[in-house]
Amino acid sequence: QVQLVESGGGLVQAGGSLRLSCAASRRTFSSYAMGWFRQAPGKEREFVATIRRSGEKTYYADSVKGRFTISRDNAKNAVYLQMNSLKPEDTAVYYCASSFTVFPAYRDREYDYWGQGTQVTVSS
Repeated sequence: QVQLVESGGGLVQAGGSLRLSCAASRRTFSSYAMGWFRQAPGKEREFVATIRRSGEKTYYADSVKGRFTISRDNAKNAVYLQMNSLKPEDTAVYYCASSFTVFPAYRDREYDYWGQGTQVTVSS
């Protein structure tokens, strides 16, 4: 089992930046592709970004492409989401998740373990 803990959320003004972190519990972290999803109030959870096990491949939702960057540090068992030029529509709970078998994985059912989420609020 993999335990994932997100941090770094908060309140930021439109145009600002935040960096989310996700710490994983297992030493085999490098065996998992990682992804970020988000869920806004009243909406379904949606894909944001994913990164390959080794980190050399990344994919993004069109809505965040060019503004968000996913990265990972396998030595620290961590994955990050750098969010720049934030917009009010980016407001959501952000979740990290791990996938042992699928890459790139865009659907939440393709992920095996999930964190508890961290709230990001962007004010206009």
